[in-house]
Amino acid sequence: MSKKITIGSRGSKLALLYAQKARDKIIKNTDFAEQDIVIKKITTKGDEFKDVRLSEFGGKGLFSTNIEKELKNKNIDIAVHALKDMPALETEGLTTDAFLERNDPREILITLNKKKLSELKINSIIGTSSFRREYQIKKIRSDIQCKLIRGNVDTRLKKLKDGLYDAIILSYAGIKFLNFDSEISEVFSPEKLIPSAGQGIIALQCREQDEKITSILKNINHDETFMRAHSERNVLKVLEGDCETAVGAYSKIEGSEITLAAELFSLDGSERFYEKKTGRLEDYSEIGKEVGEILKSKSNNSYKR
Repeated sequence: MSKKITIGSRGSKLALLYAQKARDKIIKNTDFAEQDIVIKKITTKGDEFKDVRLSEFGGKGLFSTNIEKELKNKNIDIAVHALKDMPALETEGLTTDAFLERNDPREILITLNKKKLSELKINSIIGTSSFRREYQIKKIRSDIQCKLIRGNVDTRLKKLKDGLYDAIILSYAGIKFLNFDSEISEVFSPEKLIPSAGQGIIALQCREQDEKITSILKNINHDETFMRAHSERNVLKVLEGDCETAVGAYSKIEGSEITLAAELFSLDGSERFYEKKTGRLEDYSEIGKEVGEILKSKSNNSYKR
C-alpha cells in the first residue's frame, strides 16, 4: 500500500494555505512525514469565470466539482474545500466528515479610509458577490448600492484601491490567513451579520470506501467544529437552496448546549425570516433540521424561483 498521500486544492493563495494547514495537521497527528504528502493544484470552473455570478454557471459546485472528479478518479486522496463553497448535498461516493478547527467566521468591511458602515457616504457602492451579504447590509443601510465583485482577495483589494468600489465585504478567516488584518475597517459580530453556513471551516473530503484515508481524517477531525458544521449545513439541506439562496446560519457551543441562529431572505431581499434555537449538544444535527423547517414554513418558499 502506497504511503504517499495527495491532497487536492484550488490553486489560489488562500486555498493553498488551507491545504498546507491540513497537511501540517496530518503530519503532526500521524507518522507521515513532509515528503509523504504532496499538494496538487486543481483549476475549478469558479476560478475561470471571474466576472459573473456563480449562479449563471451552475452555482457553488463550480468551486468543488473539478476537485471532486480528481478524487473520484483516484488522482488525489483528500480534497480540501472551504466548507461555505460546497453544495449542501454530498456527491455520491464521497464523504465530507472531517473538519479542521474553525477559523474566525465573522464578516469584515474594508474601506479606503477606514470608515465604518455607518460612516460611509450616502449611496456608497459596496462590492460583494453574495445576495445574503447584500440583503443584510441593506437592512442596516437601505441607501447602499451593492455591485458584483469576484476574484481572490488580492484582486478585490486592488479593485477597491482603483476606486471601483467604496467598500468591500469579505470573510475574516481569509483576510487573517493572508495577513491582511491591517486593511480591516470594521468587524461585524455574527449577531449583526449572520455568516454563511460553515464560514471559516476547512472541510476535508475523501472517497467513502477509502478506509486508510477515512481513518487519518478521523484522527485530525475537530469535534466541536464537526458538530457546528453539521448543524449549520442541515439548515441548507432542508431549504434545498442554491447559491442564489440568501441564507445565513451560525452556531455556538456553550457547555453542554448548542445555539443555532439562522436567517433567510426572500428572492428580492424585501422579507427576512429569522429563527434561533438552543438545545442539547448531542442534538446538534436535529436542531439544524428543525431550524431549517421553521424557516421554510415561515418563508412559504418565497426564497425559491
